[in-house]
Amino acid sequence: MFFPIAAALALTTDSTPNVAGSPLASNLEYASPVVGNWTYAATNDGSEATFTNASGQPQLTIRCTRSNRRVALLKPGAAAPSIWVWTSSLKKSLPASYDATAARVVAELAPFDPLLDAMAFSRGRIGFSTSGLAALVVPPWADVGRVIEDCRV
Repeated sequence: MFFPIAAALALTTDSTPNVAGSPLASNLEYASPVVGNWTYAATNDGSEATFTNASGQPQLTIRCTRSNRRVALLKPGAAAPSIWVWTSSLKKSLPASYDATAARVVAELAPFDPLLDAMAFSRGRIGFSTSGLAALVVPPWADVGRVIEDCRV
């Protein structure tokens, strides 16, 4: 009787270690995305997509800066050494810095980083976490891919 239960738990447990930057529940395959909306906007030097929750509060911004050809992930929160990103095909911990003026954690990627494609094509959800906290799970709307493509041209 013990073996079938242990086997079932092994199948549902993600082996991602709970290190700084990875969420407490690291397997997000069945997590429900937060209710909210993505909004795309052109900027002077690129574009950005911002996810706001049902109350209209920004939860995450993905920004393309064309002058340095970088895609930034900006997540409100306290200082953290990394942002952990989960997609249906890839998981990755990114080094991050803290923008105290805006009270958010920032990680940057080159425009052709495979994680960006994984985010754009993730099935149903993308998860973001900092400092071992529960992940912010958002839907992967087309706005995400649009910002990424803006940095690739």
